[in-house]
Amino acid sequence: MELRHLPQVLEIEKHSFPTPWSKRAFEGEIRHNRFAHYYVCLLEKKVAGYAGMWLILDEAHITNIAVAREFRGLDFGKRMLLFLMQQTLLHGADKMTLEVRPSNLTARELYKGMGFAEAGVRKGYYTDNNEDAIIMWKHLLMDIEGIDDEVKG
Repeated sequence: MELRHLPQVLEIEKHSFPTPWSKRAFEGEIRHNRFAHYYVCLLEKKVAGYAGMWLILDEAHITNIAVAREFRGLDFGKRMLLFLMQQTLLHGADKMTLEVRPSNLTARELYKGMGFAEAGVRKGYYTDNNEDAIIMWKHLLMDIEGIDDEVKG
């Protein structure tokens, strides 16, 4: 992800989350967070989706994954998640974690389908409505061959 992608990323963000990240938040991640890795999925010059994570030691923390409305249901979310897994392994990490709203059934199904397991709850995590967050984890080394095959497919 580059700064030039932010107008399209912010549009997707606005339509994807109840409390969207600001332009300033993304700029800070791109410019100043040495742990941050953000990617866009481009179709021609259009941002179809984006994904981000922090890589710290042997863990990746997924910060966000979102797909533009017109590309939802076409496996872009799955492809971006697979790409994040591959990047995690390439950077020497072997575990991934994330938080997801209990009400975000689509995301929860994607994560479960990709082998993430629920590991706990953060009470009142989301400040917009005090909704809890489900904490999910995945250990990548158990699936290394499957990840490479899926990304190539």
